[in-house]
Amino acid sequence: MISPDAPILVFDSGIGGLSVLAKIRKVLPQTPIVYSADYAGLPYGEKSEIEVATRVCAFLGRLSERYRPRLVVIACNTASTIALAHARAVLGVPIVGTVPAIKPAAEQTQSGVIGLLGTKATIRQAYVDKLEAEHAGGKTLLRHAAPELVAAAEAKLRGETPDPAIFAAAIAGLASQPQGDRIDQIILGCTHFPLVQEELAMASSEAGLASNMDFVDGSDGIARRVSYLTEGQPWPDSPAAGIFISTGPVEQIEPYRPALERYNLTQIMSL
Repeated sequence: MISPDAPILVFDSGIGGLSVLAKIRKVLPQTPIVYSADYAGLPYGEKSEIEVATRVCAFLGRLSERYRPRLVVIACNTASTIALAHARAVLGVPIVGTVPAIKPAAEQTQSGVIGLLGTKATIRQAYVDKLEAEHAGGKTLLRHAAPELVAAAEAKLRGETPDPAIFAAAIAGLASQPQGDRIDQIILGCTHFPLVQEELAMASSEAGLASNMDFVDGSDGIARRVSYLTEGQPWPDSPAAGIFISTGPVEQIEPYRPALERYNLTQIMSL
């Protein structure tokens, strides 16, 4: 039997998973949440596949033992494309991963040209090649690694104002490629990126991309999957304050506290 207080464990290398948590909260407002950030390992996009897989499995193993979650969400594209199968093999709990939203982008494009912004590790994965082959046949998928957007999103959540040149460079990395001027769907292939979608939209407009261009991410699909997998399970009568737990010193998280409280993550601690 699953306890009503059993949490959903949301995992990311930093605060990018908040974009996923927001969608989960909409469909399951009563759910207890433990949000875990591996700040000691940030950024994942610069690490090798072995490093990422080892860190993710070890971290999730410790958290699962401590909090006994009903379900785990790996709210990180890099971690999911590298370590999802490994984590499912070692953890005795349902795990929902996050992968670039190539399928919905391919279904929605009118021009047939799609852009993918991600970390260096994500865009080079064979898993992404597989998604492109399965869902974007006959379409053109342009990829660009924009790791600087991770730091920009982190800065924004700390209350800082990122340099607009960061967003202009990310959009230019797609638009400057052959057929880049025809892009009408941009996949945000890192959960940090939706947190700076407004800034990216402004940069794309200034770059002259199509006025009907849309940004696509996988958060809605993740929320639907979580809702399906937990259907019929008991929940608390009222939502409890969420827990934010991170590797590294708690003092490192203090600048994020106002943003975390907006997501009802009020208990902050270190692992």
